[in-house]
Amino acid sequence: MSNIDNRKTNFLAVLKKFNGVPATVANAVYSRQQCVTVLLECEQTGIDCYKVLPAWLVQDPARRAGRGFYRIPEMVSVDVETSDNLSESSLTAPETCDTVSNMSSSNYNLVASMPEVSLVPAKNDTFVPWGHYDDISTILASKQFAPVYITGLSGNGKTTMVEQICAATGRECIRVNITAETDEDDLIGGFRLINGETKFVYGGVVQAMQRGAVLLLDEIDLGTERMMCLQPVLEGKGIFIKKIGVFIKPAQGFNVVATANTKGKGESDRFVGTRCLNEAFVDRFSYWFEQEYADRTVEARIIIRKMTHYGKIDKEFAQYLVKWAETIRMGFKEGGLDDIITTRRLEEVCKAFAIFNDKQKAIRLTLTRFDASTQEAFFNLYTKIDPTILPAPEGMENTNPPAPPQATNTNYALNA
Repeated sequence: MSNIDNRKTNFLAVLKKFNGVPATVANAVYSRQQCVTVLLECEQTGIDCYKVLPAWLVQDPARRAGRGFYRIPEMVSVDVETSDNLSESSLTAPETCDTVSNMSSSNYNLVASMPEVSLVPAKNDTFVPWGHYDDISTILASKQFAPVYITGLSGNGKTTMVEQICAATGRECIRVNITAETDEDDLIGGFRLINGETKFVYGGVVQAMQRGAVLLLDEIDLGTERMMCLQPVLEGKGIFIKKIGVFIKPAQGFNVVATANTKGKGESDRFVGTRCLNEAFVDRFSYWFEQEYADRTVEARIIIRKMTHYGKIDKEFAQYLVKWAETIRMGFKEGGLDDIITTRRLEEVCKAFAIFNDKQKAIRLTLTRFDASTQEAFFNLYTKIDPTILPAPEGMENTNPPAPPQATNTNYALNA
């Protein structure tokens, strides 16, 4: 081992002696005074170490965790070996680490790519708890590992519900959006070129495990068999990273929540790209929740809160919108309609209403995502629910009467 490597090893070993091994990478933050204490200890005991704080610590921007504080993820990721000058018996045992068991990773630079900031989602003042909110909140609050799968039609608040549960309870949430290209490298981690060095960067799944966070796998039914790398994760047992020989144990509180439009039984004509998921994979989810659209009372509260947020409130309009959406959804369930109005569409109507101050224009703008015949059918249905809006006469695009002609100087002269 070179003198440089030996000094770093001794520095980390003495730091470990005084402070122990942090439970997670997020906790591997040390003050300047703690690091200076290590140098003084080495100098007094004759241990080969640095005379001043090393450049790899103080000059790397990625290690700065605030004024006078430094990140040293090696305290978790690397099993520190001691030199001949440092008594091994005086050090904290490697097995005190709760999340990482090092096998043979000394040849790699391990870095934590997740910024050392709070990952608790921001609270949404317009959110209204409903449906399975209480049950899922109870599961996550229990700190028991119990993977949850939430399925339902688009735009009914599945993902928002999970994020707002975390926001209300102060839980960190790492959202990973699944696509057909998502693989082990994306989920678990892989080698990256960082500042001219090849380093292994943990993926969102591993970082959620280390932080004891809620892992939100969004649109999981778009994934392929490449997601089978998550089998041990869904069992709550931790995962062995083959590329670097490191075993990651989940921290207390870690859990997995998946959202999808289907139950993983194959492609749907409405949700193109959804796949048939492996039975062994989906069976590892403990609890399944089917989320319908909110009932009329709850949805009206949601819409009124959105109107309040956008600064344009019309409670009567909100009631008409909710009844309109409910009628269309009933027709969709019975097979009479091929499209549906989601809660997300209603929220967009509220925003357009605030922008243009015109109910009819707000509805028409929001319906433009559908084909022409569906637009007209949905709009005509709304006119039957809201008596304040009348359909345009056949063959007339503009129902506004022409403005009267403006008087001119000539007219004034003749009248005089």
